[in-house]
Amino acid sequence: MPWSAMDGDRDPRHPDMRSITLRQVLEAPADPVRRGIVSRPYETGTGLTRGSFDLPVGKPTATHHFRVLREAGLTRQYHVGTARMNALRSAELGEAFPGLLGAVLAAERAASARATPA
Repeated sequence: MPWSAMDGDRDPRHPDMRSITLRQVLEAPADPVRRGIVSRPYETGTGLTRGSFDLPVGKPTATHHFRVLREAGLTRQYHVGTARMNALRSAELGEAFPGLLGAVLAAERAASARATPA
């Protein structure tokens, strides 16, 4: 089965990394909102609640972005008490696509630095 559930029906299903393609991993963070979502847990190294993200979109659109990232295998959603956490699947991504996530986020930081006036 290409999907796995973590905690029965409470946590969403996550794709098995063996079923994730390079194209999915590259397309998911192509949107700037999704890159922002991915960069926060990458920088902190921890899972974060949805409220931890300052997103320039409404709740339904944010839900869509979180789902795209989860279905592309970049993030894992799980519950801690009543809070739904969002964490990167860093170790799994690193095994499947070595260095890719760090390179994508480094390119984003470099592009942002070039666009910011000195």
